[in-house]
Amino acid sequence: MQKITTHLWFDTQAREAGAFYTSVFAGSRVKSVNTLHNTPSGDVDVVAIDLAGHEFTLISAGPLFQFNPSISFLVACATKDEVDGLWVALSDGGTALMELGAYPFSERYGWLQDRYGLSWQIMLGAGAQKITPVLMFTGKQAGNAEAAIRFYASVFHDSNVGDMMRYGAGEGPDAEGTVKFARFQLEGQGFAAMDSAHPHGFAFNEAISLMVNCETQEEIDYYWERLSADPRSEQCGWLKDKFGVSWQVTSTEMETMFTHGTPQQIARVTEAFLKMKKFDVATLREAYAG
Repeated sequence: MQKITTHLWFDTQAREAGAFYTSVFAGSRVKSVNTLHNTPSGDVDVVAIDLAGHEFTLISAGPLFQFNPSISFLVACATKDEVDGLWVALSDGGTALMELGAYPFSERYGWLQDRYGLSWQIMLGAGAQKITPVLMFTGKQAGNAEAAIRFYASVFHDSNVGDMMRYGAGEGPDAEGTVKFARFQLEGQGFAAMDSAHPHGFAFNEAISLMVNCETQEEIDYYWERLSADPRSEQCGWLKDKFGVSWQVTSTEMETMFTHGTPQQIARVTEAFLKMKKFDVATLREAYAG
């Protein structure tokens, strides 16, 4: 399991979306499908997928949050044909944000929202990582990309801050010196970030969160203490950092319980974690054991 995985919140379409995405990307599979009962959203489907080497968890938990381009996924393609094929598949029922074509930074690139509203940047260019999450700092967070990158690199291990392309003079409304595009690594995984001071009308929300998979209670405590910046957003392992990005600090042991537990054990663990803010592994174990 990756240390940091991506969590996507759907209304009712997690199963459908999991099947769709794994059909679009080569080398992908649905890893598991579970249903949690008696949550605040009723019965919810939880679908884990491996998408070309990047792990996602999809949940169907009601129409509370909507995807927007503040977090998108950059797909590195080896050929123009691959770019075009992914564009056709993902744009079906979706909307183009930047039309597919030639740009100064890539001879074949496009940015779209798919049929579910999830944003993809598809680009010709080899990369060590097929799919890279991209965080766009907008609104009151515009100009904070560099501070966020350096903060995350200070929290997570095996981190590296790469080169930063910066806005120059005359590229307003973005301030000179802010981040046009930058890559960085956390736990050996690739991410990217950018500032945009244009009036987009959207910001980070809980529709897309980053899950930190922790082996021990000590790890959970470590990440919770460093990342959480808004007590009002702390619930069921969820938190928001000082930049408004949503994270889930979760237990790999709890995931094992859901994968291998009986319906009765899963129900007890679900009831227990729904009462928590930060996860308490000892209490989860007691619930699992009955």
